[in-house]
Amino acid sequence: MNNNLSEEFVENLSKNKNEPKWMTDFRLLAYNEFLKQDNPSFGPTLKIDFSKIKYYKGSFSAPSCDWNNVDKNVKQTFDDLGVIDAEKKYLDGVTNQYESEVVYHSSNNSNIIFTSTDEALKKYPELFKKYFNNLVKYNENKYTALNSALWSGGSFIYIPPFTKLDRPLQSYFRIDTENLGQFERTIIIVDHDSELHYIEGCTAKNYSTTSLHAGVVEIYVGKNSKCKYSTIQNWSKDVYNLVTKRAIVEENGYMEWVDGNIGSGVTMKYPSCILKGDNSKGNSISIAYAKKGQYLDAGAKMIHLGKNTHSTILSKSISEDGGVSNYRGTVKIAKSATGSHATVKCDTILLDDISKSNTYPKNEVLNNSSVLEHEATISKISEEKLFYLMSKGLSEQAAKDLFVLGFISDFKKSLPMEYAVELNRLLKE
Repeated sequence: MNNNLSEEFVENLSKNKNEPKWMTDFRLLAYNEFLKQDNPSFGPTLKIDFSKIKYYKGSFSAPSCDWNNVDKNVKQTFDDLGVIDAEKKYLDGVTNQYESEVVYHSSNNSNIIFTSTDEALKKYPELFKKYFNNLVKYNENKYTALNSALWSGGSFIYIPPFTKLDRPLQSYFRIDTENLGQFERTIIIVDHDSELHYIEGCTAKNYSTTSLHAGVVEIYVGKNSKCKYSTIQNWSKDVYNLVTKRAIVEENGYMEWVDGNIGSGVTMKYPSCILKGDNSKGNSISIAYAKKGQYLDAGAKMIHLGKNTHSTILSKSISEDGGVSNYRGTVKIAKSATGSHATVKCDTILLDDISKSNTYPKNEVLNNSSVLEHEATISKISEEKLFYLMSKGLSEQAAKDLFVLGFISDFKKSLPMEYAVELNRLLKE
């Protein structure tokens, strides 16, 4: 299949996936919107040569539920990443995406729907159409339009009423091809009185040329339900990571984003909660660790619509060796959201004199009975404390590592144990 981006490419992509006409028409509509839209006017400068991106790589095959039927090199990649071992020990189900396709899928719970988004379009067309492009619209920005035109893979999850999973579900996304664009689409529905913990991992090989990851996530949290979404992205530094993630939360529901950004050259990601129902709650805890050659622009958005709604944003930013790590976020308490409370806390640590960090908050309260609190701190490693640790036998780098691990302790507590261990390893690297 020709990989030059055009209407013909988009049409052929949909044809090769055996999609219904409405999806082909939707993809073409989104593609033309992508052509019209400019890059965001805020954040890092995006210098993407779209003529050099490979927009699809795969065989248009359905995912396997048996690792023995997966290409041995692909299987080895996921085995080396520890994904296969984690499936056996910690998880209720997994979806593993390699390049543009989900190659392996397994679920231990027959009461739920957990499949690739491509398969959901075929097997559950009415449910799919009800939630697809409903919370994140195709024309919101250039990259939601691009994802909508080219989406492939991702997870589709439906948790029925009164269902609580004992163990998490996980998806893992891997890029091994130079210049690849990956455009997964994830839709999660947690129906009323249910609970889900979903974990996402992302890695890529290092190349000297640009790859693009432009994902979209739509989450629906029903009445009295809970959803926790944990992710650590460790993309290589030649990846543009441009993701739109949003949840809508009904009465007494709770949504928690746990968001780690360690890799990528450029990240723009702001997980959002729309607190629609009365007494609903949203929480976001995130870290962004930018080193040389990295520009991480991340944060969260909380939109309060229901009465007595509560939100918390805790952002930890670390910059080292010339890296740029920014917090960008929005909190809006609508006129209808009486008696609501929002807390924003942004903490930044600079590990040298050449790194940068900025905070770009937008806070708005439109009634007199609600409270919004915002606190921001920025600091450098104390020379005295560094000297003290080094006097106890630690090297300068080991002492800095200790500072960083202490600084993000709140974030680590929110992760499953195996991911907290992996995070420690990534930070030390």
